[in-house]
Amino acid sequence: MEGHDSTAVNIVEETPKERKGKAPLLATPPGGSSTRKPLAVVQPGAPKAAAAGYRRGLAVFDVVLRIAGVATALAAAIAMGSTDQTLPFFTQFFQFKASYDDLPAFTFFLIANAITATYLVLTIPISIVCILRPKAVKPRVVLMFFDAVMVALTTSAAGGAASIVYLAHNGNSDANWPAICQQFNDFCQKISGAVVASFLSVVVLMALVVLSAFSL
Repeated sequence: MEGHDSTAVNIVEETPKERKGKAPLLATPPGGSSTRKPLAVVQPGAPKAAAAGYRRGLAVFDVVLRIAGVATALAAAIAMGSTDQTLPFFTQFFQFKASYDDLPAFTFFLIANAITATYLVLTIPISIVCILRPKAVKPRVVLMFFDAVMVALTTSAAGGAASIVYLAHNGNSDANWPAICQQFNDFCQKISGAVVASFLSVVVLMALVVLSAFSL
């Protein structure tokens, strides 16, 4: 029209050749539903939480084993310390009596098991600290080292006492050592029970070493 400026806008239609190389638009299939599956969201702290729970469970089992070890070691020490039998017959110059302190192996057995029981009692608080702080490494290393030392001590004491118990039951004809358990029946029963309880303490201590290794 005359008297007005007109502006012409040219709309250029894009040809298929010009659209080549561009990312195609995502089309929604008929029905309006998308076929893409949502991505799963993984929390970064989940594996760490699972590892902490695993270590905490091992620490709880560690405390239970230490309490059991205290019971077995203390039972072995008490059984050996209370072993004393006197036969009802005697002569004018000699009385037949058997006691644990007559043999150094049994005395060492009593001391070693008492030390083991005391050690396990003192380490229970450290094991409880490992429950509260499952990521702590130094307490576990300390416990594993001293547990291994207690394994050696208790095994040596139980092994030495077991050899004496064997001689008491069977004797040794080559060394002219007669079996005494036919006369001192109560004495032999108590020392045999003490040795069995001590070997149970050895099993508990070995399990504690394995638990500490798994926790590390």
